[in-house]
Amino acid sequence: MRNPRSRRGLAVASILAFAVVPAGAQQNTYYPAAGAEWEQRTPEQVGMDAARLREAIAFATDPAHEGWGPDLQQSLRLFLAGEPENELIGPTRSRGAVTGVVLRHGYLVAEFGDPHRVDMTFSVTKSFTSTVAGLAFDRGMIRLDDAVRSYVPDSLFESEHNRAITWDMLLRQTSEWEGELWGKPHWVDRFDGEIRTLQAPGSYYEYNDVRVNLLAYSLLQVWRRPLPQVLRELVMDPIGASNTWRWHGYRNSWVTIDGLQMQSVTGGGHWGGGMWISARDQARFGLLSLRNGRWNDDQVLSEEWVRLATTPGTLNPNYGFMNWSLNTNRTSVPSAPENSFYHSGAGVNRIWVDPEHDLVVVIRWIDGAHFDGFISRVLAAIVDDAER
Repeated sequence: MRNPRSRRGLAVASILAFAVVPAGAQQNTYYPAAGAEWEQRTPEQVGMDAARLREAIAFATDPAHEGWGPDLQQSLRLFLAGEPENELIGPTRSRGAVTGVVLRHGYLVAEFGDPHRVDMTFSVTKSFTSTVAGLAFDRGMIRLDDAVRSYVPDSLFESEHNRAITWDMLLRQTSEWEGELWGKPHWVDRFDGEIRTLQAPGSYYEYNDVRVNLLAYSLLQVWRRPLPQVLRELVMDPIGASNTWRWHGYRNSWVTIDGLQMQSVTGGGHWGGGMWISARDQARFGLLSLRNGRWNDDQVLSEEWVRLATTPGTLNPNYGFMNWSLNTNRTSVPSAPENSFYHSGAGVNRIWVDPEHDLVVVIRWIDGAHFDGFISRVLAAIVDDAER
């Protein structure tokens, strides 16, 4: 891991990384090799305007547009201030500068901030959790309409209410699971002053980190291996990610499987933990998403899984599978194409994927209210469809 540089020592102004490639060079489907080297193109070589792209980055790095402050433990405590049972039980760390990466046709066009720095990603972790579910789906280890209780034979799915919960419900946040996990009851997340009446499983959408952690725990029972090992072997190594990312659990989320102690990782960073990763590695995951699960000659995730993950839910049309966040009717990101989507986390952490323009954009620590303004400026920088 690179030595983290202090935020004060980083210039907030944009840093565009351009390399000269012979004019007229053909652009084929490109995937970066493993490691830090990533083939670069000037904006002009991928059909973008450099000045407009600089304007977009200047907008993103404007201090007035920043999201959560650098002390993420303090930010989390403020976020959780109105919730009971709000003790942090997973690790945290302070964040770096506002950071981003722009890819077009797979090539690195621009990056700014500190794209190699490992930071918390909060609910982007949910997309990695659902990816591990996709790996199980692709291998016939789970079926989405099956009741989870047939795979996880313990008390968590024993009640009459919980027995009906399926994998699809957990992935779409419609499970209405009732119970407690790692000391957090199901009702504590985003508590609004009263415990609401639960609905039938599958009939109500609620964004709920306790139930996301339940999905991670259930997948651990299916794989019988720590989920970070599964993700590294089957996704992160094949796409050439660095060895700097870490997927954390809670101090009390240890279980015994086959006589071995394993930590059940979290599906987000709501009470600490979650995926800690660099913007460069996020960009690789975004490129995998853009390419429908393919990396070079390897179908890492099936096209069917990516299709399912980006299919709108009936109860929330802007939500696919676990933070594959959609833009149905362009209501999430009005400036972006309807078929664009993004992996999203608090802070703001977002990996935005635009198949129409063959774009991947990673942005970290911008305020969510300014996300559409940033994306609109990136799109305004596209001046033609460069030949790949």
